[in-house]
Amino acid sequence: MTSMDQERWTRVKGRLRAELGEDVYTSWFARVDLEGLDEETVRMSVPTRFLKSWIQSHYAERVLACWQSEQTTIGRIELTVRSGILRPLPPKAKPPEAHEPLRNGYDGKVDGFGLRFGATPISTAHESLGGSPLDARLTFETFVVGRSNTLAHAAAKQVAATRRTDSVMFNPLYIHAGVGLGKTHLLQSLAWAGNAAGERKVLYLTAEKFMYGFATAIKLQTALAFKDSLRGIDVLVIDDLQFLQGKSTQAEFCHTLNALIDAGRQVVIAADRPPLDLESLDDRVRSRLAGGLVVEMGSLGEELRLEILKSRVVAARQHHAGFDVPAPVLAYIAKTVTHNGRDLEGAVNRLLAHNKLTGYPVTLEMAEREVRDLIRPQEPKRVKIEDIQRVVARQYSVSRSDLLSSRRTANVVRPRQVAMYLAKTLTLRSLPEIGRRFGGRDHTTVLHAVRKIEGLVGSDTSLAQEIEGLKRQLQD
Repeated sequence: MTSMDQERWTRVKGRLRAELGEDVYTSWFARVDLEGLDEETVRMSVPTRFLKSWIQSHYAERVLACWQSEQTTIGRIELTVRSGILRPLPPKAKPPEAHEPLRNGYDGKVDGFGLRFGATPISTAHESLGGSPLDARLTFETFVVGRSNTLAHAAAKQVAATRRTDSVMFNPLYIHAGVGLGKTHLLQSLAWAGNAAGERKVLYLTAEKFMYGFATAIKLQTALAFKDSLRGIDVLVIDDLQFLQGKSTQAEFCHTLNALIDAGRQVVIAADRPPLDLESLDDRVRSRLAGGLVVEMGSLGEELRLEILKSRVVAARQHHAGFDVPAPVLAYIAKTVTHNGRDLEGAVNRLLAHNKLTGYPVTLEMAEREVRDLIRPQEPKRVKIEDIQRVVARQYSVSRSDLLSSRRTANVVRPRQVAMYLAKTLTLRSLPEIGRRFGGRDHTTVLHAVRKIEGLVGSDTSLAQEIEGLKRQLQD
């Protein structure tokens, strides 16, 4: 494989990231490797069979199109599963609390079917129940608490400390946040602490693992046993719920959720958005999720980023005793690397590698050079359909219920069309999704509204100015 092939692969990954968004790219393509490239075929590999199946089912045409934009002769993508390497167990595995902190206040991922770290008795027992692997570094002790995650942290600790005889305080507990802000760290901390207490069975599952387990159970005709095993759990923890796909899988998740809650068992969910924004889920599931305690983990403030960096440097010294990062360098990274905790770890790892491999001390000049690609522009605010409806209703002196109603009076029709137009232009929601959020309307109604407003904006200066003003309100 030539350097030219690698350059093409880099550009293809850039296209995928731009077209799909950072969250989707990180979830499905970050672990894809290029194995080879010839005139007509691209050969790529992934660490798990599930990942291979998912990419082939959902993104095959997109990946092929991106490659064809680089090399028009390509007509075929070959995707294979590369073998994982298991790290041997240490002579005496320590409990999770004794491991040095390597991740702090954000969610590091460990693939459910790929590489694994040294196991502990708790993780071995957990996986024997069918749970996703637990990373021994992701515990409450290594989680850095700040203003943006205090409530989520307190709620997770409360759940972990609850005994079998105690009544459930909030059910389900639903935690949502963007990528890299600590969801997985917090959920795995809960699983470690809950299982260590020995009072209850705590099962941590990614949505991927849930789907894989359900699909396998159906294939092997063991679906009933699969359902019974889940419903025998005291605390069910599901991570990355936004990736739950398939009608039958979602129906089974709904039944499991209801059965556990009705039986007084605890359910904890994490996703990248609030329950009502999970458009692919059934209304009943979203309503049940919204009925519990919904907690948002906000972005990492500068003070919290600095504390995470300090903790990460302390952990790194366990592997390289001479590693030292001056305070001005930490302050610089905390101020400029703002996207998420993964970028913070990437920054420290680069400084560590540079220091360890070259022997040169860490300086501000070196840090500026090493982390410059991690300094990302501020992401635009994510606009929600609820916000659009609220702002439009206020602008035109109607109520939100008017926008969702079947009323056809002129003072309601135009604001409704404007709101639908803004929903199509400012969000990634499909026409059917938008129609459903506007009182269950058909997608053709939404399309008509969008085209109507597009036509008027070109000729009605006053309306164009109104819409620009609404966009500024929504994006500020």
